[in-house]
Amino acid sequence: MSGCCPGCCGSCGPRGGDMADLVRALRALARITRRHGPLGLAVVVWALLACRRVRRQLVRGGLDAVRLSAPPPGGTDALVRRALGRGGGNCLESALVLQRWFARRRVARTVVIGVSAPGAGFHAHAWLDGDPDPHQHDLAEILRRPAPGSWLP
Repeated sequence: MSGCCPGCCGSCGPRGGDMADLVRALRALARITRRHGPLGLAVVVWALLACRRVRRQLVRGGLDAVRLSAPPPGGTDALVRRALGRGGGNCLESALVLQRWFARRRVARTVVIGVSAPGAGFHAHAWLDGDPDPHQHDLAEILRRPAPGSWLP
């Protein structure tokens, strides 16, 4: 999300890459497979690809254009959050992917977007309603987006 504060949700950092990043990523994927098995790896790959897909869809058509495939079975909320936190997505992209993740599990979550007061430098942030977030109390809510009905089984 443009204007998102750096580091606000652990996933808004700079993007970039080199060989060392690739080696770290491969080691992380091997570690995930050892700890969570092939289903855990599938969930991490889904989360990372879904985040990229959301980014493209937001650019092309805004929130109404977001369409995500269902996540694979297995994995945990924490695993998805860690993948998103390390995947280079911003807070809005991550919130939308998490919204889809929860919808697959029959939990309807609302994405909330808030903005700061205009006087102190503009910041925007997105989160899932009900999640603890240190930034949400400093922001005025401008949008609440419930999970699309088509996402709920």
